Amino acid sequence: MKGIAVLALQGDFAAHGRRLAEMGLASFEARKPEELERAAGLVVPGGESTTLWKFFESAPWEDAIRRFAATGRPVLGTCAGAIVLAREVTNPAQKGLGLLDITVERNAYGRQVDSFVGEVDAPDFGGALPAVFIRAPRIRRVGPGVEVLATRESEPVLVAQANVIAATFHPELTSVTTVHALAFGPRRFAQRTA
Repeated sequence: MKGIAVLALQGDFAAHGRRLAEMGLASFEARKPEELERAAGLVVPGGESTTLWKFFESAPWEDAIRRFAATGRPVLGTCAGAIVLAREVTNPAQKGLGLLDITVERNAYGRQVDSFVGEVDAPDFGGALPAVFIRAPRIRRVGPGVEVLATRESEPVLVAQANVIAATFHPELTSVTTVHALAFGPRRFAQRTA
């Protein structure tokens, strides 16, 4: 295993690499589907979900990501990454990988100018976490197998299902590594692969 693969097709992948390095975790920028085979974990970063799908359609990314998740190795999707991982996508309707049983509404907070920095409620992780929302999606439905880990105004913003975690915000743009530790830290990873 080479480290955690950060999908480097577009978006803020470099910021994820910095957060992982702060935690002492090795990572690499993945630009080809076959690179996922040797990864210990996967980050699907924010950016533009429709643009990500254009990249996915130009190479066998969809199969590579599905196969990766099926192995039980940890997957973290943030903002557009959460959209890509979802079972159902609205506003407008768009394909999702179906790795998380959630319905996500794209650009649900408004345009780029409506982006904001705030806090989310995460009682199991110290009470509150800083969060950056940039043209963020909203999780409108959570399936029975999905665990809600953090909320904002009672709406889920951080969820997990088995080895897959998604945040509708950008944890990599804060100085806090809680979300990355949740996805790739030894305790949580051991629980998921046991």
